[in-house]
Amino acid sequence: MKRIVTIQDISCLGKCSLTVALPIISAMGVECAIIPTAVLSTHTMFKNFTFHDLTQEIEPIVDHWKKEEISFDAVYTGYLGSFEQIEIVSGVFEKLKEKGSLICVDPAMADNGKLYPAFDEAFALKMAELCANADYVLPNITEAAFMTGTEYKERYDEEYVRTLILALADKGARNVILTGVSFEEGKTGAMSYSSAKGEFSYYCHEKLPVSYHGTGDIFSSAFVGALMNGHTPYEAVAVAADYTAECIRVTLGNGKEKWYGVDFEECIPYLVKRMEM
Repeated sequence: MKRIVTIQDISCLGKCSLTVALPIISAMGVECAIIPTAVLSTHTMFKNFTFHDLTQEIEPIVDHWKKEEISFDAVYTGYLGSFEQIEIVSGVFEKLKEKGSLICVDPAMADNGKLYPAFDEAFALKMAELCANADYVLPNITEAAFMTGTEYKERYDEEYVRTLILALADKGARNVILTGVSFEEGKTGAMSYSSAKGEFSYYCHEKLPVSYHGTGDIFSSAFVGALMNGHTPYEAVAVAADYTAECIRVTLGNGKEKWYGVDFEECIPYLVKRMEM
């Protein structure tokens, strides 16, 4: 059985970060160890949530694992809340990466043309440095724009998307998967680039008329799980995109609030079957 570790915060209630990564990756038949960077009573779309920073716990956890000679097939990072956490996680990559293991970074920090409230442009550039050490980087268009110092465009063409991707690749990212890419009405998907092959690929599906909190975490988690199951990067993008779309479709039918998150649990049987296609 493959074993990965994912490093991100955990919301005790709400569907994002470790709360989705752990069950999704486990359901895909991959052991999922965790390093929580913070614990929150709920995700941040709730009011008056509690927050406890766990930055000081990251290195002792990793050092204990090293003493126990525990190895991982991949390290997958999600939301990181500070410059210090980025710096520490960069060191974690050095400690945990072994021959054949993968580093996957979801630079969760922005969407819809804006950085999250706690971050600024300097933080985005620091995150770009972390991405330079990754085998796979999974930003949305907003995150890619901030990390590369490129103007964000709500309306764009394929040339703009390729420019964003190549700018990230030039910083060192070996494979870039840019999510939320749409070139035609009613369709959305992800464009990928392999620096080693110099090749682009694009996978798209139906664009549903709604967006939900936490779907980026779901996509990244499913992508990593599919990679660990031996899927090619293109196949892993297709699995992750189709699963995320199915989660949105089911949740839309259930009439849930957009800010709460999607009913990804209900769609796990779909995910398992989708991996076999």
